[in-house]
Order: sequence, then C-alpha cells, then structure tokens
Amino acid sequence: MLNFSALKPEDKTLYDAFLLHCGERGCEYNFANLYLWGRQKATFHEGNLAFFCQFNRRSVYLFPLGENVKPTLDAIISDARKRGIPCRLTSLSKADQENLEAWYPGQFYFEPDRDGFDYIYSIEALAELKGKKLQRKRNHCNRFHLMHPHYTVEPITEENTPGVTAMLEQWYAQKKAADPTASFHLEEAAIFQALRHREELGMEGLILKDKGHILAMTMGSMLSNNTFDVQFEKAAEGHDGAYAVINREFARYLHEKYPNLQWLNREDDLGIEGLRQAKLSYYPDHLIEKSWACLKEDGYEC
Repeated sequence: MLNFSALKPEDKTLYDAFLLHCGERGCEYNFANLYLWGRQKATFHEGNLAFFCQFNRRSVYLFPLGENVKPTLDAIISDARKRGIPCRLTSLSKADQENLEAWYPGQFYFEPDRDGFDYIYSIEALAELKGKKLQRKRNHCNRFHLMHPHYTVEPITEENTPGVTAMLEQWYAQKKAADPTASFHLEEAAIFQALRHREELGMEGLILKDKGHILAMTMGSMLSNNTFDVQFEKAAEGHDGAYAVINREFARYLHEKYPNLQWLNREDDLGIEGLRQAKLSYYPDHLIEKSWACLKEDGYEC
C-alpha cells in the first residue's frame, strides 16, 4: 500500500512547493484545508503528490499532482484494492477527466460534483463593489456604516484571538439552539483549530469591531500564486451588512498587501440553496468545476 501520513503544520513548506504551483485547483488542495478538515493524509510517489481523504464518511483519493501522474494513479488503484475499498477519485478538473479516460479507456464512471464547484471572484471586484450588479451589496455596506459609523477593522492577532473565540462560541451556540438537528461539528472543530495554528498554517484574517465588540471575522490562506482561499467568514446576529462589509474589507486588505493577487476563491456551496444564492449574488468571474471518478470494476457508481 501507499505510505500515507497525516499532515502536520510543520509540513506546510514541503507541501506548498507542490500546492502553490499546480495551476488553478479547488480549495481541497489548500494545505490548511487538508490539515483542518478530517483525517487527510498525503504521500510523495514517483515525484508526484497523492492524497487519501475522508469525504462524507467515504474514503477517497484526491486526483494526484505532478508532471506525470499516471504511475501514481496506477499505485492508487492498487492501494484501494489492497485496502478493500472502492477506488474513488475526487476534485478532477476537465483536463484530469480527459487524461483519466485516455489512460484507462472505459474503466471509470464520471459524475460532476456541482455542490463542490468553487466560486472564483476578481479581488478588485470584491474590493470595490462597483457597477449596477453589486448595488445591493453597496446598500448592505451603507446600512452597516449607518448603524456602526465608528467601526474598526483589525487583523486577527494573538492578542485578539480570545475575543474572536468568544464571538465564535456564541455564534455556534445560537445556531445549535435555533436548529438542534444541524451538524456543525466538523466546521466548529476546523475553525478553532485554525485559530490555534493560524501562524503555522499561514492563515490571515480580519475582524470588524464596534465599541469593543467583535461583530464579524474572516480567515483564509494562499491557494496558489495568484489566488487566496477565503476559508471562514462569520458575523454576529443582528448587524445588517456585517457579512458584506467583512467580505469587502478583507478583499481590500489582501489587494493592498498582495498587489499581484488576482482572485479570491470563496469555496463551494455544499448544495445549500441559501449559500448558493449568496455566492451567486456576488457574480463570480467563474466556477472551478470538479468531477468524481469511480472505477467501474468495483461495482459502485460515484
């Protein structure tokens, strides 16, 4: 079997040598996401980078990264057989799917993963909110300004992390009380882990404050040389426009700090209709389309 190992924060430099230079990829290939969400593991094989992950309680393999991934795909198929699990590959781009079909003609099922498509925005568009299409977002920001004329924006630091933690604890408590059947376990664990290992994971974030109270927070990290992945964004209840303002302020902050940054990846919508509409309302430049691939001989469709 392939010798997969759990990722550790101190491994970031090693893996980023691949991850930051692999072209446009989905948020699954962000090191912080790989570390924070579930039991993700990785290994180097034949000069490529392979991943073994857990998605929706299923064991899956991310499509491997490298110059010539065919030997690693052969090894992944063999690894799945030895583990006694179906060979499922996820996060395939259109080019990945075409290559897989060329290398293994007729051997895989393919299925688009619409709920996993990432929303990609021009950083300038989100920083400036210009044009008729984004008038409603400007209106939300203006209402927030009226309610909180003296609000401030601060980077997340070691000093204000306890306040961010308290704000998030209250946010999750309110959501759980409102819907006891909802599951926030994975997200809650990931966001607090992100705060604990923020510097090691190369994560950056902002908070909105007014009269000493934290009203909103956001955090993310680099996905590639020209794309920043916005991984978390929360706003306290009862502050109209807080989400629009923290979104805009983070785009401005990143645009000023990293002049060569072109895109913000605001990740997927998980198939949640309200979340999908919210992401579409910012008019993404494009979506990163992804597919599943499942080996037909295993007898499972994707």
